[in-house]
Amino acid sequence: MAKKSKKQQQSGGTPATVALSSAGVDFTVHSYDHDPSHPSYGEEAAEAMGVSADRVFKTLVADVDGALTVAVVPVSGSLDLKALAAAVGGKRATMADPTLAERTTGYVRGGISPLGQRKKLPTVLDESAEAHETICVSAGRRGLEVELSPTDLTKLTNAVLAPIGRG
Repeated sequence: MAKKSKKQQQSGGTPATVALSSAGVDFTVHSYDHDPSHPSYGEEAAEAMGVSADRVFKTLVADVDGALTVAVVPVSGSLDLKALAAAVGGKRATMADPTLAERTTGYVRGGISPLGQRKKLPTVLDESAEAHETICVSAGRRGLEVELSPTDLTKLTNAVLAPIGRG
């Protein structure tokens, strides 16, 4: 994996890639041409990069007992809202209003990254990430993914690891 230089970071980096560069972690940026007609942002990313869908993770924003919470789960499955609520000590979780999620994170749907968000939110990473040396998450724009170790993602987002994905 290649680390982005400061010059590369300043010329077109996203808040996610800037956060990674600032933290000094190893990462690789993957870009592809986004097709707006594709039914799934995550599946499109996996297909375009030629990466197994269980290594590409989607970033979802949920409302857990009135507090926005980030869930990062494989695109090959779905989010278990009850498990997410339990992982953060909550009782009930629902998907957040998309407009609120965009406004709070600073990213658009299909491009929400768990990194470099406008407002730092509690984050839960599905424990299946630990089975991989690297995983891919949105780099903050549709058609742009970042590949990094699950350990680095966990540290940078202060994520809790929990079984929140359903296969």
